[in-house]
Amino acid sequence: MSRYSYPAFPTRHGYMTEKIQRDYITSAIARGLLPEDSHRMAQILSLEAPDDLSKPIQFWQLFSVLGPDRIVRIVENFYTRVFADEDWFVSVFARVGGVNHHINTQASMWVDVMGGGPYYHGADFRLSFHHTHNAIQLMNDKGAARWTALMVNTLEDCQAHMTDDPRVRPALNTFLDHFMGKYAEEFAFANTSVFGDLNPPVKRKINFMKMTSEAIEALSEDELRTALEENGVDTEPYPGKRDLVEKAMML
Repeated sequence: MSRYSYPAFPTRHGYMTEKIQRDYITSAIARGLLPEDSHRMAQILSLEAPDDLSKPIQFWQLFSVLGPDRIVRIVENFYTRVFADEDWFVSVFARVGGVNHHINTQASMWVDVMGGGPYYHGADFRLSFHHTHNAIQLMNDKGAARWTALMVNTLEDCQAHMTDDPRVRPALNTFLDHFMGKYAEEFAFANTSVFGDLNPPVKRKINFMKMTSEAIEALSEDELRTALEENGVDTEPYPGKRDLVEKAMML
């Protein structure tokens, strides 16, 4: 039985939550990390983290676990490091505002995306404008590498702010990895950023007894084999998809 009971903090959609959620789900489906029907799965779309430890926390569910204060503390740790860093790096941030400005702005964006409500006014347009104007000097291999190094140090130093739920850090890593991948594509730099372990793939549970013949036949060979094995079937005697389909229809 789980020792968690979420939400620990009330959740709301922000200005960015649903768009970022859709973008990530589409990308994760293409990479085989989420099931094809994830856009319709309540457990994936929910802003509340699952109590079941076997299910990963999606990053838009993080607010339900962390709340505002922990998120601010993590962001505060990061920008304290940024403003103590080398001049070439600090100067880009300093031109925009002081450390408190950046803490407030970044924390608002994190809370907004992570299910804490509408805090990041301007949403995607504001975020894009910031990176194409204010931070353009860092949107390259060198800037991304330095940003990542400081963030990894921050995450390692902020374990106490992540509660005792072991799924929080992978969810944060997945959040950061998603955005860094997005920026790497937009600004044409190599994405070599590694924040740590990411969320494991989510596989949909298949109940053959509740499926039509057409639905079973529409499953991929991998999905059929995995689902049969989860039902205790030795799939070695069934080498092809047709064999697997026929076995599944017999259950």
